Amino acid sequence: MRIEDVYIWDINAKWLGVSPFQLMENAGAGVAKIIEEKFGKGLKIAVFSGTGNNGGDGFVTARHLSFDNDVTLFMIGDETKIRSDEAKHNWEILKKLDFVKIKVLKDSSYIKSLDLSGFDVIVDALLGAGTKGEPREPIRSAIEKINEYAGKAKIVSVDLPSGYPSNVRVKCDFAVTFQWDKEEYEGFERVIAKIGYPKELYHLVGPGDAKFALKKKGEHKGQNGKLLVIGGSEDYFGAPYLAAKAASYLVDLVYLAMPEYSARRINDPNLILRPFDGKNFRKEDVEDILTLAEGVDAVVIGPGIGTKPETKEFILEFLRWCEKPVVIDADALKAVAEDLDVLKGKKFVLTPHAGEFRILFGEKPEGSLEEKAKLVMEKANAVGGTILLKGVYDITSDGKIWKYNKTGNRGMTTGGTGDVLAGIVGALLALGNEPLRAASVGAFLNGIAGNMVKDEMGENFTALDVAKKVPFVIKRVLEF
Repeated sequence: MRIEDVYIWDINAKWLGVSPFQLMENAGAGVAKIIEEKFGKGLKIAVFSGTGNNGGDGFVTARHLSFDNDVTLFMIGDETKIRSDEAKHNWEILKKLDFVKIKVLKDSSYIKSLDLSGFDVIVDALLGAGTKGEPREPIRSAIEKINEYAGKAKIVSVDLPSGYPSNVRVKCDFAVTFQWDKEEYEGFERVIAKIGYPKELYHLVGPGDAKFALKKKGEHKGQNGKLLVIGGSEDYFGAPYLAAKAASYLVDLVYLAMPEYSARRINDPNLILRPFDGKNFRKEDVEDILTLAEGVDAVVIGPGIGTKPETKEFILEFLRWCEKPVVIDADALKAVAEDLDVLKGKKFVLTPHAGEFRILFGEKPEGSLEEKAKLVMEKANAVGGTILLKGVYDITSDGKIWKYNKTGNRGMTTGGTGDVLAGIVGALLALGNEPLRAASVGAFLNGIAGNMVKDEMGENFTALDVAKKVPFVIKRVLEF
């Protein structure tokens, strides 16, 4: 797992109701328990804490150890700079305790003169996993001071040695790392302490994933994604409009390519309309559409496009030559089902419901969440792309891992919510996300939008109501 995943798990745990306070309490308690198991009790222990969450874990560790040991906490830095609420909370508790000695050291000259020779164990809770480059003063002096006692006292780091991976790092006997072994860290022993993350976090998509997916790239028009939506036919014009409308809240520019017959019904100044002659897309349109696609970051094809033979030919020919990441939705899935080879070497997301999944792969997803996920993963691996299976729980896989989404409600069976979803996924692709993240986060955001509408209107609403909630969902997620 990457550092980014640690942040995502923390945010998603909070969304599930496991608070950062619980996680910090469990982390500090876990470190203390391992120290006592390995070295016994009645020890003289020094805990070095910084002002971040790693330091907060150190505060909790000091409190737990103080019951059976003689503990001194060295606070390195200014207490007014303690960042998070949970770290502040645990610092305030420590200050009320008479049996933990606290020394606040803001200046590196005080740290350099410290004598730690009487301590049996030194706990390093100075810096966490998110720090970059070599540590700055006064933390640097604290690391150097701890290292003077390597081999004399037992040195235990919280999560990872402070300063890692730079050359200025704590030489610990081992680090107590949380929940899983972080194999990407090398050169020090690790002991794992579970801190209360539920198993769901391996697979559940939540606001943590969304925050990373919604990162903006630049300040200039067009830098934050350009999307092309291809859809519509003589029978349908609402579907491609819904996809484009939802996407327009996420990216800078949305081009909407439709047959001229249905394009006449669209009037929205937020979209760049590109009408094509006739009532349906035909093979003759491929060249012009490919030219349009060259100027965008991602494509959505399929909403309302219809199933006429000439349209299927158009879809397959377009996909054969398109080099952009593409969301293949609705009737485009039926066309692709006849020739899955057009997907070879492409970057794509397929968005079937259970019936469309059977048309594509000859099997209907059934059974438990894990049984369905296994089938989706197997088929995603077989086609070499990402599949988003829509259902009560949406399941997404890129063939290697799977994610599921549990936002949404019964009101979203209304026509068009799948088109809104396709637009959001396309927009997230256009923002530069990998297909798995774009698809899983798209499902999450679409479901939250539906839930927001339901809270206001009950279960009777339209897909356009859902699309219009997209900016409010983004605001909520980014503030979470």
